[in-house]
Amino acid sequence: MLKEELEVLHSIYEGDDNFKEINSTSFQYKYGEDGNHRSFIVEISWTDTYPDDGPQINLNTFYNKHILDAVKETIKGGISSQIPDLLGCAMTYTLFEWVKENLEELLEQQPLTPVIAYQSEDKETVSDEKDRGLPNGDSKKKEKKEQLSKNQKRKLYDRLNAAGERPRGWNWVDVIRHLSQTGSAK
Repeated sequence: MLKEELEVLHSIYEGDDNFKEINSTSFQYKYGEDGNHRSFIVEISWTDTYPDDGPQINLNTFYNKHILDAVKETIKGGISSQIPDLLGCAMTYTLFEWVKENLEELLEQQPLTPVIAYQSEDKETVSDEKDRGLPNGDSKKKEKKEQLSKNQKRKLYDRLNAAGERPRGWNWVDVIRHLSQTGSAK
């Protein structure tokens, strides 16, 4: 049965660059585009008792270092919730497709822009006051951040690259238009 599932996976994902066979029992599928901080890889490994028992789900690959732990748990929990209904059947393709269909819900907690940590005076990397160990009563009141709608976030994201920077040449002057406005130098 495993040999048949392996052949089916090869035929389905032939030519799909997002699918990768690590070995005959471990497979990865990448969701999202390279350089996008919301892209991630799901790795499914068959156990000795697969498909009677569920496969192992791994999201702790180096590629996923930018994904928040809460988001990883959401993804892993969602995949794990699908496994009991599929026991005894070939389920690798079904699990990969379930993630693809539910991608937006799974990434709700992942910010649209990368979370940037900063260096404090004592060379400790911190991202907010909770990480500094300040109790809630002793910390200064946090400034209320501007809440953006999904559409505003999408427009902001479209204007920036994956590193959160504007693309090269965004403020370049149109030379032809500039010269036509200044007139000739004669």
